[in-house]
Amino acid sequence: MEQQKLPNVTIALVLSILSFICCCFSVGIGGILLSGIALFLVNKDTKLYSENPEDYSNFSTLKTTKIIAIIGLVLGVLTFLWGIYSITSIGGWDAYLEQQREVWEQMGVELE
Repeated sequence: MEQQKLPNVTIALVLSILSFICCCFSVGIGGILLSGIALFLVNKDTKLYSENPEDYSNFSTLKTTKIIAIIGLVLGVLTFLWGIYSITSIGGWDAYLEQQREVWEQMGVELE
């Protein structure tokens, strides 16, 4: 019988890699969300593989994807906690937004 590929490995790998990028641009929330979805897909494929291991050929890619998704989840959580700490340590949301406005103006970006 011809071996086939696990159905969700590729999309889980893409989501895991994107979770790294989203950690930076969404205060960790995007990273947590994307890596959580990737872990869900990896767990589905792990169960599928455990039922018939001889039918599938890309289990090593699945293990790599799981490691990348876990790293993305940890980075997302750490980034989220750092964002919460940053917001609370400078005096709340309004002070945080004012600080961000100053940073953007120093970079030469015109804000309303």
